[in-house]
Amino acid sequence: MSMVLIYVAAAFCEIAGCFSFWAWLRLGRTPLWLVPGGLSLVAFASLLTLVQVDAAGRAFAAYGGIYVAVSCLWMWMVEGVRPDRWDMVGAALCLVGAAVIVLSPHRA
Repeated sequence: MSMVLIYVAAAFCEIAGCFSFWAWLRLGRTPLWLVPGGLSLVAFASLLTLVQVDAAGRAFAAYGGIYVAVSCLWMWMVEGVRPDRWDMVGAALCLVGAAVIVLSPHRA
């Protein structure tokens, strides 16, 4: 699986897990939402271990850019709130930052 697909899958898992907690506390949903949410967070953490980089911190830093972009997509697809131009500009900047972290030559 490619690094980008792993990051995107991890982001959806993390957002889904966090959203389950949000739905329980902020939207009044049943606490049963926490069960799939917890499993989703386990899947998120497991997916990040599949990324082939030399340092966990670098994997997490690059993931952050993907997370921001996928969060905007989640906001649109799940919550029905269309990202505005500032959301899109911010997400694009984060993706550029993630690309710099992943694609730059690093010293060992």
